[in-house]
Amino acid sequence: MMEGKLFDSRVTSVSPSPAWRHRGGAAAGILSTSLWSCGDRISLCASYSPARAPNGSIDSFSQTDLIFGSNLLKVNEVNGTSPSLLSRERVLLDAHDDVYEGVVVNPETLPSNPLAFASMLQSSISHWKLMGKKGVWLKVPLERAELVPIAVKEGFEYHHAEQGYVMMTYWIPEGPCMLPANASHQVGVGGFVLNNKNEVLVVQEKHCLPRFKGVWKLPTGFILESEEIYSGVVREVKEETGIDTEFVEIIAFRHAHRVAFGKSDLFFICMLRPLSTHIIVDDLEVQAAKWIPLDEFTAQQVVQGESMFQKIIEICVARLRKRYCGLTAHHVISEFDGKSSSLYCNVLEHQDFNCHGE
Repeated sequence: MMEGKLFDSRVTSVSPSPAWRHRGGAAAGILSTSLWSCGDRISLCASYSPARAPNGSIDSFSQTDLIFGSNLLKVNEVNGTSPSLLSRERVLLDAHDDVYEGVVVNPETLPSNPLAFASMLQSSISHWKLMGKKGVWLKVPLERAELVPIAVKEGFEYHHAEQGYVMMTYWIPEGPCMLPANASHQVGVGGFVLNNKNEVLVVQEKHCLPRFKGVWKLPTGFILESEEIYSGVVREVKEETGIDTEFVEIIAFRHAHRVAFGKSDLFFICMLRPLSTHIIVDDLEVQAAKWIPLDEFTAQQVVQGESMFQKIIEICVARLRKRYCGLTAHHVISEFDGKSSSLYCNVLEHQDFNCHGE
């Protein structure tokens, strides 16, 4: 039963009037009501029980049919001084359908009262089941965190969490849940920047494993949300070294699994063209940065003893000698959603001779 405004624990139950009982004809459901009292105020609440039509089928009601909005009742205050108008009480959570026969709850209209939320959630789940819905997406903002355990009690599960919310899901049909899982990968980038003196831009990280102390490595970092690979690697190099660069192409990428928090990792090695030379070290992440001769960089013991590092350097050197083609970024627009994206490929332009072998 839908709780209204709770002012104290005194409850008075009343039977539905004939007008409510027969709303929509004999086949309509029964709206039961209750009055919660508090001194000089009375608030009305309602719940919906489906009734069967003469042919045995269950009548379907739209969300507006289950909302006290078309009728306003006037009652006298307990002290008899003046009449007041009852506010409209919702019995279902505000939600809209998605294209996969699911439901997305509007997080901006979630009730602040946990008891009201619990009742509305129960009523909504019953309604969604009657409507044949499948997956339910419930985004709980940080300021409504007290609603999370209530949703868990009703069968919702955690999907993912961000800084300002928790996303929860509920799968209605029997059988395995078909909702897409949370993001499975993190994306990292490394910048291979070579100047006209055949020197590589390298850094020493401030925080690293003991065996990597003092090792010179390529500037690396993570791609931000909604950030392109080509712009993300330029940003990372700028943040760590102060060097402005221009993206040339993706040289190679590595795919590893169960890295951070059990997620998989995609790491893209990108070739960049330097647009400046003066280094400004980022004191938060980087211990030191400098331009180092390519031969000196590859001669490091860590590089010599790590097959992946060796392979990356071999590919970069092959690219410099024009014996290898990387993947350049091509902007395309998808016909499916009309959005712009980047396609990375090594389609050779007629005027581009960078990839021609010697």
